[in-house]
Amino acid sequence: MASELRVNTLKDAAGANSVALSTVANGSAKAWANCSADGTSITDSFNITSLADDGTGLQTLTIASDMANTNYAGLATSINSFCTCIVDSHATGTYRAVTRNQSGTLTDAITQSALMGDLA
Repeated sequence: MASELRVNTLKDAAGANSVALSTVANGSAKAWANCSADGTSITDSFNITSLADDGTGLQTLTIASDMANTNYAGLATSINSFCTCIVDSHATGTYRAVTRNQSGTLTDAITQSALMGDLA
């Protein structure tokens, strides 16, 4: 039998530092990933099941618990100098990270991405 906990506000053990449950549910990343520079492996993640290397600078990540719709916010960055990374191709069950160098050429780099929105 599953149990259920119903609360409106969370507080720390001292009864201070409260946060509304709506902030926790709506303001938390629903998925995130840190991927290797060669685009072939996930070094750490939450709610991500796999990574596909779609070519230089292109990675498609599969979301374990799908997003409710394709209107979620996707954020991405690269820790490599002078690279930009964006979340592209929103789908409810996958998204793509695209990384380019200063010249705008697709390039492999370590990518970090996160999704915010509602889960299905």
